[in-house]
Amino acid sequence: MDKLKSVLSGEEARRDDRNIIQQMNQASTLGWGTRIKGFIACFVVGAACTVLGVCVLFLPKIGITLFIVFYTFGNICALCSTMFLMGPMKQLKRMCDKTRALATTLMLTCLVLTLCAAFWWKNFGLALLFVILQVLSFTWYSLSYIPCVREAIMRMLAMCMK
Repeated sequence: MDKLKSVLSGEEARRDDRNIIQQMNQASTLGWGTRIKGFIACFVVGAACTVLGVCVLFLPKIGITLFIVFYTFGNICALCSTMFLMGPMKQLKRMCDKTRALATTLMLTCLVLTLCAAFWWKNFGLALLFVILQVLSFTWYSLSYIPCVREAIMRMLAMCMK
C-alpha cells in the first residue's frame, strides 16, 4: 500500500533521482552511540593486535612473521576505527586532502611493503625496516589531524639542524 501511495504521489520519481552514494549513505547512517561503540571496539582490536604482535615477536621461527601480521593488522584496525567517528566517505576525503595525501600514501605503502617483504620476498630485515617506517608514517599521518603540529615539528627540526 505504501508503494502505491509513493508512486501515485510522485515520491517514487523523486526517490529515483538520488544517486547510489546518497542511497548507500542513507541506508548506512549510524547513531552517535553506535559510532562511539564501533570506534572503541575497532580501536581496542587494533591495539590488542599490536600488543599481541609484540608479545609473539620472540617466538622461535614464526615470531617475526606473526609480529608483522599482527602489527600491520593492528594499524589497519586503528585506521579503520576513525571511520566510525567521521563516516567512511568523509574519512577517505580527509585522507586524500592535500595536507595529508603524502602522509596517507606513505603510510599505506609501508603497510603493503611490510607484508610483501615478509611473505613474498621473505626478507625479514627489510620487513622490520618497513615496520619502523610504518610507525613513523602512521605517526606523521596522525599528527596531520592536529592543526599546526607538523609545521612546529618541522621548525624545531630545522632549528636543531643549524
